[in-house]
Amino acid sequence: MPLFKYVAKDENGKNISGTLEAVDRDSLISKLRDKNLIIVSITKTKDSIKHADRGLFFRKSIKIDDVVIFSRQLATMVDAGIPLVGALDIIGEQVEHKVFAGVIMRVRDDIETGSSLSEALSRHPKVFSNLFVSMVKAGETSGMLDEILDRVATYLEKTSNLQKKVKSALIYPSVITAMAIIITAVLLLKVIPVFKEIFAGFGAALPKPTLILIAVSDFLRRYFLYTLCALIGLGFLFNRYRNTEGGRLRTDTMLLKLPIFGVLLKKVAVSKFTRTLSTLVKSGVPILNSLEIVGKTSGNKLIEKAVDGVHSSIKEGENIAEPLAKSGVFPSMVVRMVNVGEQTGELEKMLNKIADFYDAQVDATISGLTSIIEPLIIAFLGVIIGTIVICMFLPIFKISTIVNM
Repeated sequence: MPLFKYVAKDENGKNISGTLEAVDRDSLISKLRDKNLIIVSITKTKDSIKHADRGLFFRKSIKIDDVVIFSRQLATMVDAGIPLVGALDIIGEQVEHKVFAGVIMRVRDDIETGSSLSEALSRHPKVFSNLFVSMVKAGETSGMLDEILDRVATYLEKTSNLQKKVKSALIYPSVITAMAIIITAVLLLKVIPVFKEIFAGFGAALPKPTLILIAVSDFLRRYFLYTLCALIGLGFLFNRYRNTEGGRLRTDTMLLKLPIFGVLLKKVAVSKFTRTLSTLVKSGVPILNSLEIVGKTSGNKLIEKAVDGVHSSIKEGENIAEPLAKSGVFPSMVVRMVNVGEQTGELEKMLNKIADFYDAQVDATISGLTSIIEPLIIAFLGVIIGTIVICMFLPIFKISTIVNM
């Protein structure tokens, strides 16, 4: 809950100062008036802002869907002629997410003290992205705030839906792979040692595949914690490497070249790039600012590098299509359509058409991947589990030979 510092006068005209927690400024005013105090000034302390920011880490995170609903509601109220402060008051009271409600109330307080909506939103970068703030700023400048808010809500919805589709496509193989690892670990750590004791009574040499499997099992049982720590350490080092400039570029480039998922990730990247740029340009955000935002929100270092090239190209008076072609990331169809859009002066419409086309392509690719992945995973499980089972039953198949030796 926000912390406020206040100065007031009591019935005798004596100055009283202190700090109090309250849901918002109005709630604090009501509390002070109940004590028959005359309010002189109220200011929100820095501690309250820090405390609120910590809430974003330790409480339930604010989702894109929450921001979408906020944008839709604010757009409707602005279009209806309700002042921003009043609109934010109403939305803040209706929002069930306590952290988000607190953010909305702080935005309202900042507007009351003279800030513009875009300035107030920019103070909460963990909730409102640079793209969101830039579009709101363009809406304030053009006098089309309600339309821009509705447009950014539509953009966020489409982006969120695209992310959900990709995640749903990755969940199935991830779960099955995790199950395969767990089953394999149980077989190696628990089941194979039992067979080892049985085979020890045969008193004869075992087949090489069985010996290798038993050796692997013994190693894992003896050094399980060390192996686990080594894997965690490798994961940590890889993450550190990925967070470097060169590491991020190399890993993102490799992701786009993956045999099955690379095609999907590239289509998602192209769709996100074109839709984001189209939305920003259509909203009146200057092209150079738009490209800066698109690069930072692309989620892929290779795309970001390509966008940086476009940014530099436009600064020097050139076009967008040429650096896109040089990047090698964007298909020739995209480059040509962008080129046509530039020449006809309808770049945002062309970008939007490309985004719609690639959204449909993503849907088709996900459907195709689902049908391909299922037999591949079944084959993978069959090979892993089947190999272990065969290795353990080889001595039993040859039991008569082993016993007669």
